Amino acid sequence: MPDDDVELAVAAARAGAAVVRERYGTALARHDKGGGDFATSADLDAERAIVDLLRTARPGDAVTGEESGDSGPAGADRRWLVDPLCGTVNYAAHTTLVAVNVALRAGAETVAAAAADPFADEVYWTDGATAALRHADRDDPLVPSARSGLVDVNLDPPYPNAAWFRAVRLLADPGFTARFRPRVLATSLPLTWVAAGRRAGYVTDGPLAHTVHGAAGVALCQAAGAVVSDLDGAPLGTGTGGLVAAADHATHAALIDLVAAQATG
Repeated sequence: MPDDDVELAVAAARAGAAVVRERYGTALARHDKGGGDFATSADLDAERAIVDLLRTARPGDAVTGEESGDSGPAGADRRWLVDPLCGTVNYAAHTTLVAVNVALRAGAETVAAAAADPFADEVYWTDGATAALRHADRDDPLVPSARSGLVDVNLDPPYPNAAWFRAVRLLADPGFTARFRPRVLATSLPLTWVAAGRRAGYVTDGPLAHTVHGAAGVALCQAAGAVVSDLDGAPLGTGTGGLVAAADHATHAALIDLVAAQATG
């Protein structure tokens, strides 16, 4: 059992990813969560594998799983956030663009996190200060880059800022397509790509930053040196919500300007 929190996060993400790979393409029971959302038996099995590992290794820590909710000491300062299958709709439709996210929050900080791509056999990890991509037993530093010009935009609900921002309008903005090449993807996987230099940016509405869905990816981006903010450019959790992640300050400023233009466009 790993003694180090980062190695435990990596092991937990890999445990979940192994279940996700094994169950891919099989008959999956669906569990309705309301509002068109659902979990599959693969989500539940992957979360069980992750939580069992964390509870065994860190019995004094609390755990919040997307499917199972809270467990462990209610007043614990350390809490693990687990999203066992980010991109369930993709996965259920036999699409491999998914992630397995594990993050450890100590107080207000994410001090360890791992995000696994089950089908690329890659795990992105951070200790809160450095960030790397592990493939097999090799770690390569994450280095953001805007060179690709690719920006992923999440079109999935919820839309808490719909009164002034809708992602679909951003995609239709000539200023956006003049500078960036749009991609559409509903999973937190693009956050790992921004950290790794595979994407210039990622834009989404809805709660993400410090949730089971986004805590790992946000921590990876920040540790790698990417720029992350709310949709209005304010520090995460202090503005309108949503999220803009960008490889560098120039790309971030351009995306914030384009998002702001939706309020008056």
